[in-house]
Amino acid sequence: MVSLTIDGRNVTVPAGTTILEAANQLGIKIPTLCWLEKVSPTGACRVCAVEVEGVDRTMTACNTPVKEGIKVTTQSERLFAIRQKVMELMLVNHPLDCPVCDAGGECDLQDSCYKLDVAKQEYSAVLERRQIRYDWSLLESDPNRCILCEKCVKVDHEIVGCDAIAVVNRGEATIIDTVDGKSLQCEFCGNCIAACPTGTLISKPFKFRGRPWSFTVTKSVCGFCSTGCQIEYHSRNNRVERVTSDDSTYNSGNLCINGRFGYSYLNSAGRLNVPLVGGAKSDWNGAMAFAVGKLQEIVKAHGASAVAGIGSPRVTNEESFLFQKLLREGVGTGNIDSEARLGYAQTKTILWERLGSSGSGTPIDRLDRAGAILVLGCDLNAESTGMEYRVIKAATKNDARLVLANSRSVKLKKFANIHLNYRPGTEIALVAGLVKAIIAEGLENKDFIATRTSGIDALKNSLAGHSLADLAGAAGVTEAELLDAARYLGGKTDVAIVFGADVIRGAACSDAVRAIADLALVLGAPAGERGGIFPVEQKNNIQGMLDMGVSPDFLPGYKPAAAPGKDLWQIVSGIEQGSIKALYLLGCNPLVSFPENTRIRAALAKLDLLIVQDIQGSDLTSMAHVVFPGAAAAEKSGSFTTPDNRVQCLNRAVTPPGEAREDWDILAEVYSRLTGKPHARNVAEVTAEMKDVTGIYAGSCQMRDGRCSGLVKTMPPAPSAYDFGSLQSIPAVGKQPFTLVVGAIGFHNGTMSTASENNLTVSAEGYIEIAAGDADRIGIADGAKVKVSSPVGSMSGPAKVSSRLQSGILFAPHHFTDLNANALLPTGTNFVGVTVEKG
Repeated sequence: MVSLTIDGRNVTVPAGTTILEAANQLGIKIPTLCWLEKVSPTGACRVCAVEVEGVDRTMTACNTPVKEGIKVTTQSERLFAIRQKVMELMLVNHPLDCPVCDAGGECDLQDSCYKLDVAKQEYSAVLERRQIRYDWSLLESDPNRCILCEKCVKVDHEIVGCDAIAVVNRGEATIIDTVDGKSLQCEFCGNCIAACPTGTLISKPFKFRGRPWSFTVTKSVCGFCSTGCQIEYHSRNNRVERVTSDDSTYNSGNLCINGRFGYSYLNSAGRLNVPLVGGAKSDWNGAMAFAVGKLQEIVKAHGASAVAGIGSPRVTNEESFLFQKLLREGVGTGNIDSEARLGYAQTKTILWERLGSSGSGTPIDRLDRAGAILVLGCDLNAESTGMEYRVIKAATKNDARLVLANSRSVKLKKFANIHLNYRPGTEIALVAGLVKAIIAEGLENKDFIATRTSGIDALKNSLAGHSLADLAGAAGVTEAELLDAARYLGGKTDVAIVFGADVIRGAACSDAVRAIADLALVLGAPAGERGGIFPVEQKNNIQGMLDMGVSPDFLPGYKPAAAPGKDLWQIVSGIEQGSIKALYLLGCNPLVSFPENTRIRAALAKLDLLIVQDIQGSDLTSMAHVVFPGAAAAEKSGSFTTPDNRVQCLNRAVTPPGEAREDWDILAEVYSRLTGKPHARNVAEVTAEMKDVTGIYAGSCQMRDGRCSGLVKTMPPAPSAYDFGSLQSIPAVGKQPFTLVVGAIGFHNGTMSTASENNLTVSAEGYIEIAAGDADRIGIADGAKVKVSSPVGSMSGPAKVSSRLQSGILFAPHHFTDLNANALLPTGTNFVGVTVEKG
């Protein structure tokens, strides 16, 4: 520790602390302009100049480390004059175009001039106008306004890990620009815009929309992925015009393209704004009367089991609670499920049984400080960008060892110590190989295993019949790679295991998750204070939806159902067989988002009643007998729960378009009409009932600084002992000429973002990614049309020739309706053998 004096006050701080950081601990504010707490200091602007006793020249507080016994002065007439001159010199090359600059009113440079009373300019220069970059999607760059603070470059490099922009040229010609002269490496997250202290980098969609003070700012939670980023909606005239995030938030102000720019789906021309009956516009009374009357008619004729419902991870906890209540109490059926049946529901159940955790069980900010991280079967950039930022931080700033296991070369590869480039579907062999290699090297957590587990010998015996070379070969990696990965992961105090869609939606999900649980125990991951097990889901409230009992197996709060209903695929079979006559779809589109959706489309056509409650018109709403227009995340109140069990409340920023209503309000009225019981009057009433029925919450929602917080999910204590499983078998993965993997890309989230004009500016259509060698062999050029067929479906789209794929592997994003890549997948997997031909 180091002791020093600042403005006559004593403070003791850790070695390596800067003068600025030490002053902040005392509440002493030193002016800054180029400093940003979440990135390394630059010392470019010199505004933070301070005096150190015994040192002739001033020192920059932002990057000068403290020394024992020094005495620092932060405020004096001399310092004020120096800071004034610094600002005046900075303005020599800065255009005074504040009246037309989009940053006006929230410009750090402007604020600094006011604070330092820089009201005149004693210096002048002949200015050479730099060319403004108008060609950059979603962003605009005016280098004439740039003060070369480098905050944007540091955010891009240190947090996003994109390296799309850099300081280019030298001397007076120095500017910030894209490294390739284009924007091919950019992820369009907009974090550089948020960091910019001037109007150099601005949001194109927000340009000239208005001054910041003319908008209503509503603090809320992002409704895209499951990271649960805290955001602010900026709205005017009942229209969201931009989204920001403050650096004081849980996500440190960092967002992805969906969080920052995806809001334009709210203003899409395809939004549903009136109820529909038989495809024709109706009023609410007519639509409600038709839907409820038809439901009652079907129940009377065929029984309540003839009705089913499929929920959504997009809606709030309160809405999921009401949805299952409507079906179970209002209709009397237990036939309720969701897309969690594609893998997350099974994953959650196994983690609960093996490790005593619901979801991840530990908060994701532990990733920041983990000693070693395994990212398995997961493209974090596409599935949970906020978690990727944390993994990058751990690897680059906290010296964590990073093992990436993925069948594709995803972005995290450049930060990884090793990339296990395995073949799709071989996750069990890979994990078994890691377990065997860790034990063979003596790197297992022996103390944890001896004191808190049982069954390690059974696990070792089940692995004895498989050599490390055989396991490596089955996975498509080398024995040496497994041993290297074992050395990076083993022997660490805090180990984190992150796994995603390739595991959760893979063909052997349940067995793969069990193997991951064994790997976690071998490494002692549950015992680490800065690690844990983190399953990743792409949509925002899948954990909360399951907490609310949107499942055939359990009621709200995971209370067992007395008579379990049909699951997702049993519901589809029931429709095909004629035993299910009515289906209520809440906020989901199985015709695009689910595998084997050609089969689902044919099944839906057989229904006597299809009720669709959604926000966007689609082929699905065209098939529906009744359409209820619902509300998006910005248009409602309620709560979401992340996979690491953080409960966060939404605040409504705008009202739904036209006659659309909040989903809880629609569900409550349908329930009331079915049962004759009173209609819930507000979200707070639903939250109170939800809390009482589930028994898994404590506290209550309280407004603090514009954010509603205080409602927490109560978690059981970690188990005192764990049981190892045993390796049952290594599933054989047949060799195929081509294997198609279907998954997410970073420019979109689900199908919702494909209604966002902003996202489509960057990523307008689906594609079929193919390895360069395979493309050459078949004679397919980049952009040429290609047809891919599987046993259950086919698709045609432009080829994207790539260096990221192994030979024989194709990849297609699942977001796009026109491509509909999920149509090629059979039930229970995210990859399939296919044939490829020119389109």
